[in-house]
Amino acid sequence: MTTDQHVPENDGYKHRHRHEGPQRHIVVFILSIVLTLIAFAAVAAGGVNATFAVILLLVMAVIQVIVQMGFWMHLKDKGHLIPIIFMLGGFFTAGTCIVMSLYWVWWN
Repeated sequence: MTTDQHVPENDGYKHRHRHEGPQRHIVVFILSIVLTLIAFAAVAAGGVNATFAVILLLVMAVIQVIVQMGFWMHLKDKGHLIPIIFMLGGFFTAGTCIVMSLYWVWWN
């Protein structure tokens, strides 16, 4: 004797959304403040080589962008591939425009 059993769409299991809690947000917030303070201290010190200060500021800015987008905008989570692709496309387009306008102004 066979019986047809109806299986719910999610196989009868409750899928729980992973909850991060405030601990990770607090750590990322402190990391953002520390990165900002390092950049501020490099500029406020005054005795730092200008080239080193610019490179340090750019590195801190890149790290800050990665932290902000990854954690505060939740781009590290699954299902955010399309926004990431569009942002990378925007960064590529903006970078190309900046490089080409600098080339146009400096060498023509």
